[in-house]
Amino acid sequence: MTWMPVDLARRAFPPERTSPVKDSRQIPTALWIAGTTLRVVFIACLLLITLRVSMPQSATIWTAYDTPGDLIRLALGFVVCLWIAAQLFAVPKDAQAHRTWLYLGLSAVPFALICALAVW
Repeated sequence: MTWMPVDLARRAFPPERTSPVKDSRQIPTALWIAGTTLRVVFIACLLLITLRVSMPQSATIWTAYDTPGDLIRLALGFVVCLWIAAQLFAVPKDAQAHRTWLYLGLSAVPFALICALAVW
């Protein structure tokens, strides 16, 4: 009896119709432009904030070796900046991801811009 629900589900929803990945041509152009723009601005602001915060407290970057705290801050900041830069090139693939970035970007980009200006 355990085969029956699985078999009914397979017949009702074949694998080609249950795939959540949609073709990129189904994303509306305005949604793609708005979501991508807000995503890039937000990630760029995050990258700038991380870069500024991870700079050593000493006078120049070459004096980071004087104190271990500056060296650790510089190393962690470099790794985080690399990860954020990699995320900049990982493009969302479906309309729902672009819609999420649109909604998130409308609320987070102004805050990120204010933080970037305040930190700089």
